[in-house]
Amino acid sequence: MLTTRARPLDRTEIERRVKELGPWFHDLDLQGVRTAPDHFLFDYPGGKFRRFEHILPADLTGKSVLDIGCNAGFYSFEMKRRGAARVLGIDHDQRYLDQARFAAEVLGFDDVEFRLGEVWDVAAVGERFDLVIFMGVLYHLRHPLLALDLIREHAAGDLLLYQSLTAGTKAVVEPEADYDFFNGVQALEQDGWPLMYFVEKRLAGDPTNWWVPNSACNGAMIRSAGFDIVEQPTDDVFLARVAAQAPRHGGAVYPSKGGSAT
Repeated sequence: MLTTRARPLDRTEIERRVKELGPWFHDLDLQGVRTAPDHFLFDYPGGKFRRFEHILPADLTGKSVLDIGCNAGFYSFEMKRRGAARVLGIDHDQRYLDQARFAAEVLGFDDVEFRLGEVWDVAAVGERFDLVIFMGVLYHLRHPLLALDLIREHAAGDLLLYQSLTAGTKAVVEPEADYDFFNGVQALEQDGWPLMYFVEKRLAGDPTNWWVPNSACNGAMIRSAGFDIVEQPTDDVFLARVAAQAPRHGGAVYPSKGGSAT
């Protein structure tokens, strides 16, 4: 486990900066100052993380981590605490990056890098990572499968930690290898068939909440993108590993920004 060197900042200064950088979505503990104590999900994401942290390697010494949609850096910091040698967090929101950099300063994680970027930019990063974190991002994307394909093709070296807003049945159907037309259409109506709800307008006031998959769909999309599922501790969290066999669809249809077509 990593020993950090937290910068000795005055509590009043930390409180001032937390307020200045707010509102926060990640409720971090910055030397006793909570960044989002009134979070509607309560102790988020720390409380959620404690439900599945056991599925991740306790020792990440020498490993590299890419945190896509890193927000204020909670998962980036947790992986650094486990000894990761390189941690890169990317997010499209400059305010979140400012929060993450300030939190890193307070917590003593000066070597965690935070960079402006999105999942579409992973080819331009030019690295493969031992662990890719893709938590709470997929349902904000207009093209979710393309995102998973790009991660598989350009960024994932071994493990993928995935989470998405999830709704519907927790049942999971194991589809047959193929169906004739009429039986296939009927099979789609089974409880537990992989499906994803489309949000045409808004959900929770957020115009970027586009998709809400059920649990079966989460798993099916991960496998379709070329990963093998290692563990599923909850209906919305998956740990997967890059499959030995390349995806049968041949990979991402379009290159990510900054990448080249294959």
